[in-house]
Amino acid sequence: MSGYSQDEKLRLQQLRALRRRWLRDQELSEREPVLPPRKLGPVAAFWERFLQPGGLWRQQKTPHGIVSSNPRVFPGDRILETGEIIPPLKEEPSAHH
Repeated sequence: MSGYSQDEKLRLQQLRALRRRWLRDQELSEREPVLPPRKLGPVAAFWERFLQPGGLWRQQKTPHGIVSSNPRVFPGDRILETGEIIPPLKEEPSAHH
């Protein structure tokens, strides 16, 4: 086998040309509308503008809705501000009432 015959080469060349033309036809021009413009109601229009990236509400450094809680402290932990070490818990008697 020395490769493709002349007919096979011609067929492959035609297929490549057809694929290229088909791919070129799939590209949309700048004038071609992709979707019709959406008509939104007042509430949907507000949320559409509100959720756009780069809005003013996204640029706040510290949101007011976040509440930070104190971390858990365990016996043996050191408090950074005072250097105090939390003493161990007292042993409770094992006897019941």
